[in-house]
Amino acid sequence: MQRRHFIGLAATGSLAALQAAERPPSAPAAQPAPPGEVTRTLARFLVATTADQVPPAVRKEATRTLLNWIGVAVGGSPHETVGLALAAIAPFSGPPQAGIAGRRERLDIVSATLVNGISSHVLDFDDTHLKTIIHASSSIVPPLLALAEYRTVSGRDFLHALVLGVETALRVGKAIYPDHYDAGWHITGTAGAIGAAAGAGKLLDLSETQMVWALGLAASQSVGLRESFGSMNKSFNPGRAGQNGLMAALLAEKNFTSSEQMLEAKRGWAHTVSTKQDFREITAGLGSRYETALNTYKPFACGIVIHPVIDACLRLRAAHGLTAEKISDIALRVHPLVLELTGKKTPQDGLQSKFSVYHAAAVAIVEGRAGPRQFSDRAARDPGIVALRGRVTASADPAIKESQTEAVITLADGRTLRQFIEHAVGSTENPLSDQALEAKVADLMQEILPAAQARELIAAAWNVVALPHAATLARLAVPA
Repeated sequence: MQRRHFIGLAATGSLAALQAAERPPSAPAAQPAPPGEVTRTLARFLVATTADQVPPAVRKEATRTLLNWIGVAVGGSPHETVGLALAAIAPFSGPPQAGIAGRRERLDIVSATLVNGISSHVLDFDDTHLKTIIHASSSIVPPLLALAEYRTVSGRDFLHALVLGVETALRVGKAIYPDHYDAGWHITGTAGAIGAAAGAGKLLDLSETQMVWALGLAASQSVGLRESFGSMNKSFNPGRAGQNGLMAALLAEKNFTSSEQMLEAKRGWAHTVSTKQDFREITAGLGSRYETALNTYKPFACGIVIHPVIDACLRLRAAHGLTAEKISDIALRVHPLVLELTGKKTPQDGLQSKFSVYHAAAVAIVEGRAGPRQFSDRAARDPGIVALRGRVTASADPAIKESQTEAVITLADGRTLRQFIEHAVGSTENPLSDQALEAKVADLMQEILPAAQARELIAAAWNVVALPHAATLARLAVPA
């Protein structure tokens, strides 16, 4: 199946600035690895690079990634999925070493990593690398935060490990995308485990060879299938990936060995999970080109491929004062992937509705928003939304890019309204501002944390590099 990347490389001025950010002369960029040395070249970079060698623009984007993660983790904490996970895991947890964002339970660091990963992904509101559809933070922040509660970790070191973990996940994902994803793998989980091992390994100060082993051990624990989308299983995937990456790093720290060519060997990770292997994506430009700089943040709590549809419907609603009663039908023209991923016509609950382009269009018109409340069990069963959902049609058109959509609304009086979206709000070309991102996070925490505590947590995230102890973030994320 041939597919275009979700978002091309065309950049706005701000994106161009991110890509143009330079490293200090004292930190030369790594060279592409020859065949057979991909895993070690990546490990060498991870071990050798220092925080001051990362461009400021990249550190800023990692800070935005952290802030977004805090919001979605706290916001997802009351979800039934998280409660069920805790009920299953807590009786068997070890010492209470680490907290759960938005909740008062404490678990051992491995179990806490799993639950925080589930919580931060269950709303489908986390960060997105649009060229691979990887939601990196849900796998990578939880093990780092758990380690920060167990060992003394400065905010500066925490953010550096986050940069390296995210960069690793995105690079290994690009090496196998889209073939890997088309085959049915949930790339957030499969690439996320390797990124989690990289980030955790950095905090554990692994040697080069230990980092090679950590990457290999994580690669052996690929987790996540796309068939899980629309169920609780989907959020389990990044949670388990973070847990697997943490375990890989902890094992490697004790000199538990792995193959030293696990990423590139004939029977290694990339050749096993994909028909495409472009190892240049992993090693080329290490330290000078950062995929982390291209991370984006969802304005809508659902599958990323239907964001253009929501954007189109919200614009038409605002411009024409639309209500469901005024609408005869809504016709959508979308990329084929949209129907493949989000073709559920009659979602029965909130999790399924996140993968229904029909629900997305209807709820945007009826409620004028597309946050977690619009993708809840309540909204999925609302009679008004269900009725309009039945008047939505969607047709696949290969001429439409994955970043685009056309919405045509026919009104009851016979008039026709049309909206074409080139790049939806939240994309690299139309990114959320710092203010919009902070407002999103504050809204997610509104009913869970006291207002003053939420403001303190947001401020701590923005200023993470100045924190003497990164565990401050975990403490502030627990309701007072």
